[in-house]
Amino acid sequence: MIRQDLDKLNLPEKSGIYFFKDKSGKTLYIGKATLLRDRVRSYFSLDVIKTRGAHIVDMVFKAETVTVQETMNVLEALILEANLIKKYKPYYNTKEKDDKSFNLVVITKNSPADGFPLVFLARQKDIDTKNKTVRLLRNRNIFKYDVVFGPYPKGTAIKEALKILRKIFPFRDVLSSKKDSVAFYRQIGLAPDTSTSVAKSEYKKTIKRLKLIFQGKIKLLIKTLQKEMMSEAKKEHFEIANSIKQKVFALEHIQDISLIKRDLANAHSENTFRIEAYDVAHISGTNMVGVMTVVENSVSNKNEYRKFIIKGFDKANDAGALQEILTRRFNHPEWQYPNAVVVDGNIIQKNVAEKVLKTLKINIPIIAVTKDERHRPKAITGEKSVVEKYKYEILLANNESHRFAVSFHRQKRKYVML
Repeated sequence: MIRQDLDKLNLPEKSGIYFFKDKSGKTLYIGKATLLRDRVRSYFSLDVIKTRGAHIVDMVFKAETVTVQETMNVLEALILEANLIKKYKPYYNTKEKDDKSFNLVVITKNSPADGFPLVFLARQKDIDTKNKTVRLLRNRNIFKYDVVFGPYPKGTAIKEALKILRKIFPFRDVLSSKKDSVAFYRQIGLAPDTSTSVAKSEYKKTIKRLKLIFQGKIKLLIKTLQKEMMSEAKKEHFEIANSIKQKVFALEHIQDISLIKRDLANAHSENTFRIEAYDVAHISGTNMVGVMTVVENSVSNKNEYRKFIIKGFDKANDAGALQEILTRRFNHPEWQYPNAVVVDGNIIQKNVAEKVLKTLKINIPIIAVTKDERHRPKAITGEKSVVEKYKYEILLANNESHRFAVSFHRQKRKYVML
């Protein structure tokens, strides 16, 4: 294939799976994508041999076409990718790295101690399929397993996926099953109650739901949960129904930054696109600080992060603090200018940023990320072409600025207290 062939394919800007195929229709390579169009285009960039390796260049040369399968979100794409690679065993996927080091999701048999199965990651080399056991060398434990899912080529991605799923469906792993850890993990919502017969029954449901997810049947799980929700509502068990509703919502809206940032690393790689994001942190105006974070070509560049101690205000004034930060930042022309500026807030913060740049006669698009009451992005406002093309990089930069601002503010408070 050549780059010009891509224009004929009309690839969507959605998450999903892509299949590189040869003339006979045989699948050469399977991959997942946050944005199918950008991900596939990255295989035709000038530096593909450096970023992906010679075997991928060979694969693209032999490919005749690319087909895609859209998914609800990145999580579904991650799981579907592993299931399809296992099913079709494409030559260039198996050549990519030694599959003995791939991760698998393990669900153990019922624990002899309390009957609660464990869920954890293990290396493929530690799985004994004949005896259906898995060995964890760190603690020298051997477990009988019920089922394993995978292998997953991207270790970091499946680890992050498990973290997200655990918040929706709390499960037990090796650490949280230890006597001195059970209460702690239950209190922070990452492990289930294990003290009653009802709890045991509920945990069976959790394991069944996790199995459906890793079988790639997320849509079926959502339909099942919706039926359960309606049934509980008819019984006037409204608290239970609402809990199920929240799980359905979470499954339908999974788009976690930690899952997408690794997948975006090769997207938009032909030209450096720099995004700077700004945020302010304080408690009722005290110890007010601000930060600048940088994302370049979809990857955080922490060497470029900057901290600002707000000097012009001693009371809460987020808009004024943002104005001070931006003015001070753009008085450093020796710092590389961004292609877009992201501010945390609404039209007020956006207008402040635009006013500062207009005064300094700097023409850079301003993007505002507005959050809901749980500090989750609910709207992105700004130049449409930039928002559409760099939506996930914008969210990554904004997420980093919030994290960095909170961390800096805590440091400053701790120093003041000392």
